[in-house]
Amino acid sequence: MNWISVCKIDDVAEEEPKAVAVDDKSIGIFVIEENYFAVENVCPHAYALLTEGFIEGNTVECPLHEAIFNLESGVLESGPGCRNLCVYPVRVENGEVQIQL
Repeated sequence: MNWISVCKIDDVAEEEPKAVAVDDKSIGIFVIEENYFAVENVCPHAYALLTEGFIEGNTVECPLHEAIFNLESGVLESGPGCRNLCVYPVRVENGEVQIQL
């Protein structure tokens, strides 16, 4: 699998995740204490972008129906999310965030 550069590290802040599109996938890039995470960006319960949600600790809460997902594992922790999120491997190289699909 190849690594794909999706943004620069300066494009992402703890309070401002970055939404990116790769192929036909909407992916949210999050950073928590200098650790980067990539998860599917659309809540599986109903169309809402998780990058517009509420971040607390290592979780994001869907802005529409309060489903809470762990950003490290993608696990649905509470609420009507229906299933866990897809997560993608992430690395930082030369100031760029890269993911594998």
